[in-house]
Amino acid sequence: MNVPRLSHAPAGYLCPFCLLISGQEHEALWSTPDDIVWRDPQALVLIAAKQWPGTPGHVLVVPVPHHEHLYALPDTLGAHIHSLARRTALAMKAAYGCEGVSTRQHNEPAGHQDVWHYHLHVFPRWTGDQLYVTPGALMPASERATYAQRLRTHFQ
Repeated sequence: MNVPRLSHAPAGYLCPFCLLISGQEHEALWSTPDDIVWRDPQALVLIAAKQWPGTPGHVLVVPVPHHEHLYALPDTLGAHIHSLARRTALAMKAAYGCEGVSTRQHNEPAGHQDVWHYHLHVFPRWTGDQLYVTPGALMPASERATYAQRLRTHFQ
């Protein structure tokens, strides 16, 4: 299979997920170690710094090795990420009492990718939450830590 070698990361790009994974601190990094719900050698699950009003507590599943997009993601790692997304969805149902769950993933600028490290969004959903019509905003770190702890309690 021919995998495109596309890259849209600007020259000198500091990957925020790689910084978080390596434990480095940087002024451009929105996430903190307290946001991490689960980590293993292949991937981590964290409360997203950017949240939408009707779906608080949404999560990102991020591979530990840097892969810019879906095209470069190895199949075995993709399967592991999908497994973690399922575990996250079950934890959300238990911790948040949400009515459903949505996943979303973006590739390249036309696909609305804006962080150049593959990641999968997992959203808790409620009827009428207006996820796709409301703007997102940064959630304070203390609130994110509360959501992370709630999910950790139910993450299996």
